[in-house]
Amino acid sequence: MIITKTALPRRTFLRGMGAALALPLLDAMVPAASAMAKTAAAAPRRLGYVYIPMGMNPEPWTPAEVGRLSQLSVSLSPLTPHLDNVTVVTNLEINDAHISGNHASANSAFLTCVRPKRTEGSDYVNGTSVDQVAAQQIGGDTPLPSLEIGTDLIAQVGNCDNGFACVYMNSLSWASPTAPNPTEADPRVVFERLFGDGGTPAQRQAELRTNRSILDWVLDDMASLQAQLGTGDRNKVNEYLDTVREVERRIQRAEQSAADSPLSDLTRPTSVPDVWEEHVKLMYDLQVLALRADLTRVITFQMAREASTRTYPQIGVPEPHHPTSHHVNDPEKLAKLAKINQYHVSLFAYLVDKLKSTEDGDGTLLDHTTYLLGSGLGNPNVHDHRNLPVVVASGAGSRISGGRHIKYDELTPFANLHLTLLDDVGVHLDDFADSTGRAGEVVEPLTL
Repeated sequence: MIITKTALPRRTFLRGMGAALALPLLDAMVPAASAMAKTAAAAPRRLGYVYIPMGMNPEPWTPAEVGRLSQLSVSLSPLTPHLDNVTVVTNLEINDAHISGNHASANSAFLTCVRPKRTEGSDYVNGTSVDQVAAQQIGGDTPLPSLEIGTDLIAQVGNCDNGFACVYMNSLSWASPTAPNPTEADPRVVFERLFGDGGTPAQRQAELRTNRSILDWVLDDMASLQAQLGTGDRNKVNEYLDTVREVERRIQRAEQSAADSPLSDLTRPTSVPDVWEEHVKLMYDLQVLALRADLTRVITFQMAREASTRTYPQIGVPEPHHPTSHHVNDPEKLAKLAKINQYHVSLFAYLVDKLKSTEDGDGTLLDHTTYLLGSGLGNPNVHDHRNLPVVVASGAGSRISGGRHIKYDELTPFANLHLTLLDDVGVHLDDFADSTGRAGEVVEPLTL
């Protein structure tokens, strides 16, 4: 490791056998005499997308107030501690998803806003997704231009929904109309993608499963670095390494639990926790680590897939999600759908809290990150792609003013909001998919 007299390089890694541990932004990485350099180094813009399946129950989702919000709706209430950082947008639609109602188009068009080709084979055609548009411009300076993760996938091939190939259900992110980016649901694979270096994946996994930590492999580099840092930076590095180790331990515990179980689950990777909520939180923590170390600046996360039959008995919904979403206006099913919506939002609130409490340069990770939570379905009972559930979370570095509910008077292309979020991270396009303009109301201050 070489540390210059002026500054530690931003792209600094602690290296060892099979590991390359990127560091968060430190004071030592910014020349003290250069205010301009400090501002540039401290505030890279990041963009993330979180997908929740099968729409929502609109009444408990939609805030009663339009404009400035004093409180959130029932379904969005877990975000109340972050009210000033969230913007609710209603009456958006994906017009090109209005085909013979299906879940595949909801998922595949969420970030492309185009109509996918109906096929059960490998001759699929969609569109380039908005996250990849961003990655092409802001992802080039990071080891991973983008990161595509989820919690569950359909392992089968061929027809998965009404004549549409399974790839449409599995991939939110498309590098081109014919190149879907695979979604990774295995925490161990994601961890190694972020921090592994050298050797084969099998060799690294064999070493790690001895309960050794990846931090053991970088001890020499770590000692050299710590000796040359100030007190504040040493504390920051120690806290970051503790976080890496805690995430690593959770992956190891899941693997050990799978190894000890007499009933093996061949459909679930061994590093996936038994409890789905813990899997979601683990994937969120991996996202925070990736953003904090500037390993990527663009993330898509499929919290759960369309047509999921997952049950949620812990919140009073023992019935599968998909049948529940086809509520036929049954009050009991609608109430249970609202519980699922609120539960999913509570897990997103976990991410927002982590971003907001993580120091990043001259602010927090949330100050330098914009996340969109949403679904490609509005009313799941009829596979409607109108009035989508959409929430944007952002911080002080964003042009998007939080604490508001933006309700359009008429159905407006979701692509308009995609253009606005691209603008927010410094990526400027004239148009995207079926956009008719920008979602200017999202960034303009209200006239009170």
